[in-house]
Amino acid sequence: MATKKKQIDAIALLKTDHKKVRALLETLDQTKAAPRRTKLLGQIEIEIKAHARIEEEIFYPAFKAKAEESDQLETYYEAQEEHGLVHIILPKTKASDPAGEEFGARAKVLKDLIVHHAKEEEKEMFKQARELFDRDELRSLGDQMERRRREVVRELKSSASS
Repeated sequence: MATKKKQIDAIALLKTDHKKVRALLETLDQTKAAPRRTKLLGQIEIEIKAHARIEEEIFYPAFKAKAEESDQLETYYEAQEEHGLVHIILPKTKASDPAGEEFGARAKVLKDLIVHHAKEEEKEMFKQARELFDRDELRSLGDQMERRRREVVRELKSSASS
């Protein structure tokens, strides 16, 4: 008899991503060797882009629809703006010389921005989401996000190796 895969809810999935990216950013912050910085930033880029895509394509639109009914849209708009800033600083960091001080400064700004963003999401948006969505809705979103995340990671890894 086949065992049914345990469903992960959307919030748990996003928190797992946050934890992984925070750890990678912390390692990058401590690393001075250019080849290691380059490799770490590549991993971070894949994780951030995959995470941002599932939030922007699935979680945020669902949250926005529910938040409109309850007048809690400010959290949604703030999260969107923070994503926009990450989409600016990540390519700038990637374009920097990994052996240089500019790279280190940009990597620190990227880390600070993402740590702040994740903290706010976890304290505010996810708390609101638990009130706006029932358990089954969060599991359904989690399933969609998990599938989409796998697709995006495959796409990003494929384009990185081309």
